[in-house]
Amino acid sequence: MVSTFHLTLRCPRAQNLRMYTTCSAHEPQPALLENKHMRPRRVVVQLVNSQASTSQRLHSGSMPANTCKLFIFFKRKSQNFMLSSLQTKPISSSPLPTSPSSSLPSSPVPTHRHIALLVLEQKSASQALQTFRWASKLPSFTHDCSTYRAVIHKLCVFRQFDTVDELLDEMPRSTGSPPDEDIFVTIVRGLGHAHRIREVIRVLDLVVKFELTPSLKIYNSILDVLVKHDIDIAREFYRRKMMDCGVEGDDYTFGILMKGLCLTNRIGDGFKLLQVMKSRGVIPNTVVYNTILHALCKNGKVGRARSLMTEIPEPNDVTYNLLISAYCKEENLVQALVLMEKSFSSGFVPDLVTVTKVVELLCSVGRLNEAVEVLERVESNGGGIDVVAYNTLIKGFCEAGKAKVALHFLKEMENKGCLPNADTYNVLISGFCEINMLNKALDLFDSMKNDGIRWNFATYDTLIRGFCFRGRAGEAFKILEMMEESKEGSGVRVSPYNNIIYGLYWENRLEEAVDFLKKMEKLFPRAIDRSLSILRLCEEGNVENAKKVYEQMTKEGSTPSILVYSCVIHAFCQHGCVREAFDLMNEMVGCGYLPSPSICNAVISGFCSQGKVTSALKLMEDMVGRGCVPEVGTYSPLIDVLCKNEDLQGALRIFWQMVGKGIAPDLCTWNALLMCLSKEKQQLGLNNVGHVTSQIRKIIET
Repeated sequence: MVSTFHLTLRCPRAQNLRMYTTCSAHEPQPALLENKHMRPRRVVVQLVNSQASTSQRLHSGSMPANTCKLFIFFKRKSQNFMLSSLQTKPISSSPLPTSPSSSLPSSPVPTHRHIALLVLEQKSASQALQTFRWASKLPSFTHDCSTYRAVIHKLCVFRQFDTVDELLDEMPRSTGSPPDEDIFVTIVRGLGHAHRIREVIRVLDLVVKFELTPSLKIYNSILDVLVKHDIDIAREFYRRKMMDCGVEGDDYTFGILMKGLCLTNRIGDGFKLLQVMKSRGVIPNTVVYNTILHALCKNGKVGRARSLMTEIPEPNDVTYNLLISAYCKEENLVQALVLMEKSFSSGFVPDLVTVTKVVELLCSVGRLNEAVEVLERVESNGGGIDVVAYNTLIKGFCEAGKAKVALHFLKEMENKGCLPNADTYNVLISGFCEINMLNKALDLFDSMKNDGIRWNFATYDTLIRGFCFRGRAGEAFKILEMMEESKEGSGVRVSPYNNIIYGLYWENRLEEAVDFLKKMEKLFPRAIDRSLSILRLCEEGNVENAKKVYEQMTKEGSTPSILVYSCVIHAFCQHGCVREAFDLMNEMVGCGYLPSPSICNAVISGFCSQGKVTSALKLMEDMVGRGCVPEVGTYSPLIDVLCKNEDLQGALRIFWQMVGKGIAPDLCTWNALLMCLSKEKQQLGLNNVGHVTSQIRKIIET
């Protein structure tokens, strides 16, 4: 028994929403929504308890117990509407006409667009085909090329190409016309996605089978698929199937070929193709030029790309974006700014990616005010600034030690409706930690929660690092506990734990640092096992095996803690491997760990013991420049080796530096200086001892 229902549904967003459906009493079929104000997205129809004859139930004069209910879920963009418990309204009490000549009561007929959308909504090839066949049985409905194209597209997605052939064969009988070019293009793309390249080329034969002449659009679609697979096959197709057959390509054809050549870095052939186009009277468009420009820039030939730009009749925004980005990659700020200015004067605003690169480059060289001006210029020319661009600017100010100024831009972006994200706050927290404003960093940490921005791993790690590097390991422990309790726990990342060890180490709480390292073994068993083995081997004086375990640890991707670095560096220095110790210290600095005075002192002493005074002096200067405070153990070995080399002036210069920093010389330093002064006094003789005597008196007074 087949019944036809005409439903009038009402909801707040749609008036007189109609559903036209034909279904059996036992098996619901796909339904179709039709409304000129609403675009159908997803329709689910469920028929409940419909075992009795529908017409009988509706003729009973009262609402039957088993009401035919439809649960319809209508999804439009991001809004979901649920229309439930809807009673059917009969069009007629008479059964459906069985004769083809009989006419159905007036009811809306679904459009081809609606059926095509319904087919495309299906989740499998069989469902799409079933929906297509169901639609063909609807009264007064006949499929056309658009509905065939929809079902063929779905079949191609699921690689049901045999069924596609069957549908193509039935099209002339069903629609009265052969497949159009869009259907063949759909098949070409489907075969391309399935990597069935030979069959892609045979689509031309399929077109001829229907007594049609392949259009240039079909040729171009085949060429586009071939280019992505193999440029040589694509060029052969162009020569044999197009040129030899008298098919004249257009600018799109040459654009496809240019894309293939440039993707394979055949830039020389790309320039030849430009000449071929010009010789055939085809003027290369901006897209073709931009394709080869991109290839040149990608290969570092920015100067050649700039020269080629002069040949482009009408450069567009993509042209400028390509070249500006390329100059930024080469850190050629002058040319990047020149082209940006030219872009503005030509009426183009660089895209956000390009603008962000320029801002980043300006910030990296300390030209922060100009970076601000660039963003203002973009906005004044109608461009928008996103959170990434603001984050880049804020990071530039924070890295320059101007976190307070950076905070101003946080407020500015919020006022302009650009919402900050976790990265924004993480950069600011890092910036305030760097200038030792830890309380302000904590305020920002709390502000994130108030603003509904979730703390992530970088947030915790940045704050823990900031507190540990400023001698506040106790507070860092509390943040670590918060991280472990949260959903954003560190997982397998060791960074925050190494930072805790670093904080304890700098506070000279070495036993606590070792105990904490041992507790980490449950989280990072292999890395901690390696670390403890290194500490034990160094303590035993087995430097070679310690070095092997260290190399094994780093090859496994583990990051050593400051305890491991310190232990290995000291062991290297004690066994005369000063150069290796120095390289390891540089590696440690690269990991973000500032060497402690004891580590620097060990390396300086090692250089001095080998007579490498210049290297020792340079290391001390670098150490002071990085903010590491020297100790008496830093100066003492330098003064000692200079005195042994009888370089009294050099020794005194270092001595006065030490005294000027309020560091009291130790006994070894006094002995070395007095011995050197005594030797020099003896060498000068009685007539030239005045200067030496005055130096001795000055030292004693000190």
